[in-house]
Amino acid sequence: MSETRTNVYEAMVIFDSNRYARERAGLSAELEKMIQAEQGEVLVSRLWEERRLAYPINGQRKGTYWLFYFRGPSSMLTSLNRQWEIHDGILRHLVLKIHPHIVEAVLEHAKAGPAPAAPAAAAPAGRPTDNIEVPDFEA
Repeated sequence: MSETRTNVYEAMVIFDSNRYARERAGLSAELEKMIQAEQGEVLVSRLWEERRLAYPINGQRKGTYWLFYFRGPSSMLTSLNRQWEIHDGILRHLVLKIHPHIVEAVLEHAKAGPAPAAPAAAAPAGRPTDNIEVPDFEA
């Protein structure tokens, strides 16, 4: 028997922000079902960010970026790409194959989510910034 080889893929999908606002859980769940229908397994599915687009796409100026990591046979990509191209809620999408040597590290990083914002840098202790004397220079 021939065993079907599976790969891990990363997909970045830009949803129409207006539709995403109406169907928060619906759009991502719909894409997860599409992946599962093609014998894929969703490993990570999460919101990346919502931001203004560099240029309007289909008249939209804002997009919601959603990140998927999934495992499946390479044969599923043709069908998924076609379904995602004609989907009304998707403005753009990109699917990349993850190299087998870095799959675990990438998935661990993706499951952790975005890094917390760094606190604002404070003045070093012991060095007051209020009492700095600036000498007068004459030209």
